[in-house]
Amino acid sequence: MTGQVAMETAERLPGTGVPGGLAGKVRDRLAERWREETSLLGTMCTEALVPSGKLFRPILLLESALAVGGDPEVVLPAAIGAECGHVASLVHDDIIDKDDLRRGKPSVQHKFGADNAILAGDALIFDLFSALAECRRTGARADRIVAALEVVSRCGIDLCRGQSLEAELGERMDFDLDAYLTVVRLKTATLFKSACECGALLAGGDERMVRTLGGYAENLGCAFQIHDDLMSYTRETDVMGKPDTSDIRNSRLTLPVILAYQAATPVDRAAITDILVSDGDPAVRRDLLVSIMDRTGALTTAGRLARKYSENAIAMASGLPVTASRARLCGYARAAVERDR
Repeated sequence: MTGQVAMETAERLPGTGVPGGLAGKVRDRLAERWREETSLLGTMCTEALVPSGKLFRPILLLESALAVGGDPEVVLPAAIGAECGHVASLVHDDIIDKDDLRRGKPSVQHKFGADNAILAGDALIFDLFSALAECRRTGARADRIVAALEVVSRCGIDLCRGQSLEAELGERMDFDLDAYLTVVRLKTATLFKSACECGALLAGGDERMVRTLGGYAENLGCAFQIHDDLMSYTRETDVMGKPDTSDIRNSRLTLPVILAYQAATPVDRAAITDILVSDGDPAVRRDLLVSIMDRTGALTTAGRLARKYSENAIAMASGLPVTASRARLCGYARAAVERDR
């Protein structure tokens, strides 16, 4: 990774460094992927993909290929597809959450309407499968591509299960820690796991390596999401690039909320429920909730759990051959809980 790409990625995720400008290639090809499609659909998909975000999932896929001794050029189309699938999930999330901002600019649903945004998200999902198929031309074996397609399909179903369970918990106001962790594994960690497993599979990794990278990624994804949930209450919109009141507006039961509720007095528990279901100013409600989190130590406890998952990811990575990629994978696990956006 060189130049502006390296600086941007390093700024957001300290310790990243896929060699050879591969992340730059992903970024460039994402910018080109829908440019020749002059329809509204092409415009929306380009708006969603460009400018790209951290490219964390493509980077994980490329690093996983390197970690098993494979050629990252073989899996490059799959890395592009990983970002298409991730962005599709963000487009659909913004529709569900009615969020107007994504990556510091108007979300697709806000700019083009929810109906059009659904189509854009769907198109990007199918583009993910198309990108996996493109690995035939870069040298991946057909049976490996089929195995990767199975991984990605399972990931998509898990993601939908996680989204559905999250909605159920919010409707019931169910402050269940185990259920929350299930949502995190299904809705976020599965995307990380899919990226790492696909990178290892397409690059020729054996079953043990695929399993090890999957375990690493699942723990990394949990650490990443818990830290994300923390930032909703410790960072502002202009830093995060998305609304800092989204979780409040959508009555989302994230880890800091659940931990605060479990440690709170009966009075504060009632207040938490009222804050989540109220129609009042989301910014005011957020401030009230943060004050309860401070009293109960919920933010500190959530931070400790995020670090535990980060440490678990590093421990899993130790089962891989000693390479520069393994060292970078460990660096990503540490960076996931240190980033500010």
